[in-house]
Amino acid sequence: MTNYMIGKVLQKRYHIVQNLGAGVFGQTFIAIDIEQPNNPKCVIKQLKIFSYQSNYLENLRLRFLTETQTLSNLGHHTQIPQLLSCFEENERFYLVQELVEGNPLTVELPITYDMGSIYLWTERETVRFLKDVLGILDFIHSQGVIHCDIKPDNLIRRAYDGKLVLIDFGSIQPVDFGMDVVLPIYQIPVTSLGYIPPEQFIGQTKPNSDIYALGLIAIQALTGLTPLSFQIDPYTNEIIWRSQNTAVSDYLAAVLSQMIRYDYTHRFQSATQVIKALEQMPLEEWQPQSIYTDYIVLPESTEDINSPPESNQIYRDGKSPKSSSLLTGMKVGLVANTLFLGFGTYSLITNSPGTSETATLYNATQKYQSGDFQQAISLAKSIPSTSYIYPEAQATIEEWQKQWEIAAEKFASIKQADNDGKWSEVLRLAPQVPDILYWQSKIDGLVEQANTNIKIQTETLLNQAYKAAKNKDFTMALQYLKQIPGESSAGALVKDKLHEYEKKQGIRATYLLQKAYNQAAKSNFDGAIRFLKKIPKNTPVYNTAQLKLKEYSHKKRIQIFARNQESSNSKSQSPRLDTSSRNGQQKANLTSFISPTIPASTSRFSDLKTENEFPEVNIR
Repeated sequence: MTNYMIGKVLQKRYHIVQNLGAGVFGQTFIAIDIEQPNNPKCVIKQLKIFSYQSNYLENLRLRFLTETQTLSNLGHHTQIPQLLSCFEENERFYLVQELVEGNPLTVELPITYDMGSIYLWTERETVRFLKDVLGILDFIHSQGVIHCDIKPDNLIRRAYDGKLVLIDFGSIQPVDFGMDVVLPIYQIPVTSLGYIPPEQFIGQTKPNSDIYALGLIAIQALTGLTPLSFQIDPYTNEIIWRSQNTAVSDYLAAVLSQMIRYDYTHRFQSATQVIKALEQMPLEEWQPQSIYTDYIVLPESTEDINSPPESNQIYRDGKSPKSSSLLTGMKVGLVANTLFLGFGTYSLITNSPGTSETATLYNATQKYQSGDFQQAISLAKSIPSTSYIYPEAQATIEEWQKQWEIAAEKFASIKQADNDGKWSEVLRLAPQVPDILYWQSKIDGLVEQANTNIKIQTETLLNQAYKAAKNKDFTMALQYLKQIPGESSAGALVKDKLHEYEKKQGIRATYLLQKAYNQAAKSNFDGAIRFLKKIPKNTPVYNTAQLKLKEYSHKKRIQIFARNQESSNSKSQSPRLDTSSRNGQQKANLTSFISPTIPASTSRFSDLKTENEFPEVNIR
């Protein structure tokens, strides 16, 4: 959908070479920094624009500047990509970040087949992973922000040192985020499904929302099952993730269950609390127990979860006076998310109202994205007013209608520009089409063809410019160069050539002025005028040439008049008169009268050798 960006150079510095994909908040690319030695790669993030109204853009600009400062501060952590730059270009907002070379955590997690999983993580590996990421989260939360999109795709195992790096801060929110903004289901990336905690859907995101997502990743590593595979307890809304086949100790199970409680007030409240709990993990608990009871019923209080354990021995019934303070401080109902993915829809497994309505809205979104606009609107309108998602459905309908109208209008303009051969107009309008898969797929081919046509047009105009310059017609060469579209990937070369030919055009103009002076000195005003008329505008000597053109035109008329007068006098004179001396004197006086006044500075032109070749530089 965004192939039109490939080959673009932003800020005359960042050359886009690869599309990494789109998210809720924008598009991500890999670019080459052509200004830096060795042309290092970086990540360019283009923020999504939903409107081009001035008020919207101004608010977005203010938010952009605020969030870039936050990202700059976060980049001080060694396991968070550095923010290298940020800028606005053509009413688009861009972030430039460090490119992290490595593989996403997704490739390390177990893969489940019909016959079972391969290489489930050990408890040691899981705890080491948790401590590593919790350290990053502790830093992020201390900066007053919440990541809001912790998932395996956003954790990269850095190639050069094996450290985990947390990426994609496009969804960050301040900790004191007070707006009850509902997160529309259709905006959730598929890869985020299952990791998002319940409170995030109703605009009540908390720092331990990130802890919830991290706990689910750890459970996935230990079980080989994705979060959407687990069932939900219909009475408590907690995820049931531990079974007879789950080889995990009671202590670690209790920690993980505490991380993913349905009610965020019952979870760990900070990353530091989880780290301390993991550090208290008894050595005996590294090996999983063979006997498992469905629930460990423990007191509600969590006041002493950070106290040192009285004993390394854990009793499963929770009644031992030497029970671990962590287990004593937790009520473990094996827990987690309220949502799972079933039959292609994101729906509730409990019997709570709104289940079918949520699925309906999600199906409507799929219809909308695929191009079945009328069916999408019909499905969304079928959601009853008694449903809790009814307000969101109504707002979605209104937004869809507006965005669809804009997309249809922009596509018609793009199609017309394509028919008219206005390739630059196609590329200019393409980013303005709303992010609807149906319309984006329709313009992909037009954008690709426009890029191809611009490339061909650029090569043709460059060759014509080179040919004109070879014939020393730099005015025509410049005209060809100025016809090359700004979207061309040859922008840097065109800029260099414009500078080169403008300089050579000025030298050529000076040469032509000198030739005009030389002809005028011989009273050949016709020849002088011909040279002056060849001097183009926008050259240093053009104004001087115009003055000389008036002067020499006037002197030419006097010269013609004098010749006509002399011819007339010759016919009326007697043949006996000796007119030779008188005619000689007339010619001397006339020559003195019409002789051009050449400025003293003219002598400096005499040494110019502009008839020599003007060799091309940096042709390719």
